[in-house]
Amino acid sequence: MYNKELFSPDDLQKSNILVVDDEFSNVLLLEKILASRGYNNVISTQDPTQVLALYQQHSVDLILLDLNMPKLDGFEVMEQLNQLTDHQPVPILLLAAQHMQSYRQKALDYGARDYVTKPFDTDELISRVRNLLEVRLAHKFMLKQNDILEKKIQKRTKLVTQTRLQIIRHLGRAAEYRDNETGLHIVRMSKISAVIAKATGLDEQQCELILNAAPMHDVGKIGIPDRILLKPGKLNDEEWVIMQTHAQIGAEVLTGDNSKLISMARDIAISHHEKWNGLGYPNALKGEEIPLVGRICAIADVFDALTSKRPYKQAWTIERSINFIQQESGQHFDPTLTELFLQNLDEIVTISQNYAEPET
Repeated sequence: MYNKELFSPDDLQKSNILVVDDEFSNVLLLEKILASRGYNNVISTQDPTQVLALYQQHSVDLILLDLNMPKLDGFEVMEQLNQLTDHQPVPILLLAAQHMQSYRQKALDYGARDYVTKPFDTDELISRVRNLLEVRLAHKFMLKQNDILEKKIQKRTKLVTQTRLQIIRHLGRAAEYRDNETGLHIVRMSKISAVIAKATGLDEQQCELILNAAPMHDVGKIGIPDRILLKPGKLNDEEWVIMQTHAQIGAEVLTGDNSKLISMARDIAISHHEKWNGLGYPNALKGEEIPLVGRICAIADVFDALTSKRPYKQAWTIERSINFIQQESGQHFDPTLTELFLQNLDEIVTISQNYAEPET
């Protein structure tokens, strides 16, 4: 589900993919599968000690990496990549026979963005390849835009700001569309966040920044497989581990631009699922360790999710949703921000009503 305004299917198929597997038959199979779907820029090796050289020689967009190999296993290869001083995050799809949770978690800790277990389903493999390449191309697009905008910053400051805003809105909308949202969720959520931000005493510029950065809170969902993101029922443990990676993926998509707007969007993306009691993710931050903008957006995001109809639930009433926010004060939510949320309920409810989903 690519964003046509950022890249096309041809762009995806032109991506450089590095296949690393010590079994020649596996390499041939992967090359055949990728070629059948139009991915022809494939570099492959059976020698894991050659990965660094190939990575540095080619502009690699995705690495399909076997776990069990002689000389160096997949974890050791990822460790070498992470030690490169000029290393830019490249999506790694780990190919492994292990089904134990410890291997999956270790793979994510070492930098893998996703994994498939052998023997793998061809359609599932291609879906994961496509999703990871979408994340990579979005990241490269942001870096490219940053290079262009920096050259013009002195003469065209206003145009730069407008362009960044458009990128944020398009990427935020792309994430919502993949999650079966209309786009109004990010409008309501960002406006509610701005109300809470103003109540904390943040100045007008900071409130404007959070209004424009908040729509990017779930941009990392473009890297989550459809079978998980669009699943109508409850996620199992394995699926939930993968779903949680969207916070880190979102932060990586927004890495490479140090503007105030993108920096705030990155802080929101990686911290809006942290909890005041330290039981959130991805970094189990606690209390004021969580960035203020993340704590603000957490309340706005949950409140709007509760009061909105989703494929897996009916919309909660305003009263029930408010009761939940109050119950989670000091647990999920910053108690001070919860009180400010309650003090500004009239304005927040008005936002929910003015930007309600159209009746079908």
